[in-house]
Amino acid sequence: MKAITYEEFGGPEVLRLAEVTEPHAGPGQVRVKIVTAAVNPIDFRIRRGWNPHMAPKHFPAVPGVEAAGIVDELGEGVTGVLVGDEVMVWTETGAWAEYALASDFALKPAGLDWETAAALPVAFETSDRVLGALAVGQGETLLIHGAASVVGSVGVQLAVARGVTVIGTASEANHDYLRSLGAIPVVYGDGLADRVRAVAPQGVDAVYDVAGIDALDVSMELRGGTTDRIVTISDVRAFEVGIAFSADSRRFGPELSMYARLVADGSMRVRVDQSFPLADAAKANELSESGRPRGKLLLRP
Repeated sequence: MKAITYEEFGGPEVLRLAEVTEPHAGPGQVRVKIVTAAVNPIDFRIRRGWNPHMAPKHFPAVPGVEAAGIVDELGEGVTGVLVGDEVMVWTETGAWAEYALASDFALKPAGLDWETAAALPVAFETSDRVLGALAVGQGETLLIHGAASVVGSVGVQLAVARGVTVIGTASEANHDYLRSLGAIPVVYGDGLADRVRAVAPQGVDAVYDVAGIDALDVSMELRGGTTDRIVTISDVRAFEVGIAFSADSRRFGPELSMYARLVADGSMRVRVDQSFPLADAAKANELSESGRPRGKLLLRP
């Protein structure tokens, strides 16, 4: 089968379209014919070797963690899904390929398009998990760095639904979008602490860092010098300063099905930016690393 691979850490230039052996479903796994796969910032951080605890165990490696496709093979003991079902998955063998294996999956609602479906697993699992870790609730104030990103915007919507006041950092071009989701937007960069205090003089109860760019110091400042109730998913400097780094996903299939139905009926929103042929994975990754996408980037095998 065709797949994107890399044989060494580095930039987008190390990605290659190659022929690799098709995987087959083992116990508890489904094999999925990929219709659309997603590109996430975590993908380039792993590829560049910046997240050693998530590095591939061997090369060549197939990148990508989330996708949507059609089940075409069932492993022993799999229940709740049939060959031919349309699903959203966290892949175990790499999503940027014609086929991938997964043991964590959710049925795709019939009214949900393939591109949006592929954009959901990482964003919803991550933000649901982080908001649980932060234990934010009714009447509290949450600061989200990188709030206009796909993961960040899902975090905004989940927090607002809990009755939380959300302040979101983003470029000015994304402020109207954040307002439409129920957040109070502020521009990131120098002077951020003062801008946050201006809209939240009562202070912030928790901080969710999606951006991973120089946000930890200002987060601690806004939390009164403590690292308590600050979580980052992107900045490995967290390990140096004692801030929680959240990267370990959990099985999430049933919850994802619930959230996917909300997206399908328009109750929640996820932005898609561009879709690329699988062979153009390097171009998609260049765009991802630029920080300019205004939604999910996707690959089509």
